[in-house]
Amino acid sequence: MRYEKLIQPAGENIIIEDGELKVPDNPIIPFIEGDGTGPDIWTAAVRVFDAAVAFAYDGRRRIRWLETYAGEKALERYGEYLPQDTLDAIRHYKVAIKGPLTTPVGGGIRSLNVTLRQELDLYACIRPVRHFQGVPSPVTHPEKLNVVIFRENTEDLYAGIEWPAFSPGATQMMHFLQQTFDIALRPDSGIGIKPMSATGTKRLVRRAVKYAIEEGLPSVTLVHKGNILKYTEGAFRDWGYAVAQQEFGGSTVTEKDVQEKDASAEGKVVIKDRIADSMFQQLLIRPEDYSVFAMPNLNGDYFSDAAAAQVGGLGMAPGANVGDDAAIFEATHGSAPKYAGQDKVNPSSLILSGQMMLCHLGWHEAGDLLMKGIEQTIQEKRVTYDLARQMQGSTLLKCSEFATAVVAKIKQLSHAR
Repeated sequence: MRYEKLIQPAGENIIIEDGELKVPDNPIIPFIEGDGTGPDIWTAAVRVFDAAVAFAYDGRRRIRWLETYAGEKALERYGEYLPQDTLDAIRHYKVAIKGPLTTPVGGGIRSLNVTLRQELDLYACIRPVRHFQGVPSPVTHPEKLNVVIFRENTEDLYAGIEWPAFSPGATQMMHFLQQTFDIALRPDSGIGIKPMSATGTKRLVRRAVKYAIEEGLPSVTLVHKGNILKYTEGAFRDWGYAVAQQEFGGSTVTEKDVQEKDASAEGKVVIKDRIADSMFQQLLIRPEDYSVFAMPNLNGDYFSDAAAAQVGGLGMAPGANVGDDAAIFEATHGSAPKYAGQDKVNPSSLILSGQMMLCHLGWHEAGDLLMKGIEQTIQEKRVTYDLARQMQGSTLLKCSEFATAVVAKIKQLSHAR
């Protein structure tokens, strides 16, 4: 593969055969450092990734990192925020990881995160949300929340089909709606279109149900606003039930059949649905009743951040954007430019996203070692400022020092195996 400005390391390609990753012992994996605090957290996180792999496999495996560019660093090198080199590299190497990116406000520049997802068809945003013992939380029992959220990533209002008020496009759309459907809008309206398809919904729900079955989890809940938006979010609910019944009928049962027909849920994944606003309440008062969620794009954006707040905030929230042909793992928080270069912020979101990436590669030994390392470091109250200020008796660490502590814990755990 030829690139304009990327320097490819020695290593081998990950390939996909029959929908499964084939991962060599020295895979090339692109990374995007990110904007703002991105360089700080990437420098910390990559040390943890490399240590987990080295100690888990006694040096037999090693990731070969390929730096690619997006955001401010890309603008400096390429004169554009998202160069073709970056898209081509991620398509070619199949798995990538990135820090937070800043999208400039105004100027017609779309979100770089949304653009990456749509250009690479990364249709499933996967966000595991759980509590780490010792992390401060605004709720009484944060440990009761342990869920994985599957958010549709390419449709809904995030498709970006909209026109500003008073623009020719808005005027034309209002005229069309008036003439064709006798729908009159206020003349000063901005207009957006909310597309949701059977294809987009079913592939998202399919991935969520398959995950629940493979992981032995008890339920998948479809979260929607179908009581009001009947032909978009209501259709999401109906299509979700359909794919569960048609493709996983032997492994699933609906909550309605369990309640009304006394169907057995033994050994099966229960398929539920909840109205979105009600589900926010359920998340607070009955989190233990839920394990996997599948939801449209906008609902998923709100919901995943709200869930993360219950267990300590976005600083502890990993994420992945996954499609059939590529996957990008990422820190879920913003770039926090006012803290850039201060070696201060919590790198845990990116570190935990890397843990997801290692498991995605099938390198579960390294992923487990990393997870235990970060768990035990936090339990010892050796944390960055965002947690230290809320934890009595904690030891305040810089971003880099936190990575050093996790690496030391990984080394200790590996020697105890």
